[in-house]
Amino acid sequence: MDALRKGLAHFDVPFDDETIRRFSRYEALLLEWNEKMNLTAITAHDEIIHKHFVDSVSFHALLPKGAHLIDVGTGAGFPGLPLKIVRPDLTVTLMDALKKRLTFLDAVCEDLSLADIKTLHMRAEDAGNDPLCREQFDAACARAVASLPVLCEYCMPLVKKGGVFLALKGPDGREEAEKSKKAIKILGGELVEIRDVCWQNMEHVVIVIRKTSHTPSKYPRKAGKPKNSPIS
Repeated sequence: MDALRKGLAHFDVPFDDETIRRFSRYEALLLEWNEKMNLTAITAHDEIIHKHFVDSVSFHALLPKGAHLIDVGTGAGFPGLPLKIVRPDLTVTLMDALKKRLTFLDAVCEDLSLADIKTLHMRAEDAGNDPLCREQFDAACARAVASLPVLCEYCMPLVKKGGVFLALKGPDGREEAEKSKKAIKILGGELVEIRDVCWQNMEHVVIVIRKTSHTPSKYPRKAGKPKNSPIS
């Protein structure tokens, strides 16, 4: 796991032998369960390290200490679960609309003996209108889920005023951010920063959006509406 150690060190991620053990076990479970269900197309060891593990924790320093984080559309747990492994101070909710993925994640969390982490089977549009979720989180993050205007409508209703939404995007993220200014403002946010994340062949950006006011009650719209008719 030398590549993992180098990647964690590059992004100033604190780790010890137990951290490495947990990532190794996570990889083993991911590959084991991937034979039974479609969790990831990335199965080569080096690619799992680079594209899943290191990529997921590359922006850990942007999360406030002790934050309650929701990972929207977590899939196989990225980036929320790796963040929890390296940042035990975080309370993490892994949300996905597909129950079988969450069954996998529950098994991983139990195997790794992770505390203060749970799964939530719900669509983002429904969660944003649920009093138990709406504006209840210090931070939300999402990776490879949808275009940024759609992601904003999924995620920003979940974030408290004063909290932060972190969107992991590819090299075209700056262009997406420019096209999303109206959506960000309408949903109660302010674009704070677009941070480049580069390591070896990995290049992407983290779009940092601060929640400056409450999201209007009409958002998020009903399931399917944000994706089919993004705010523009």
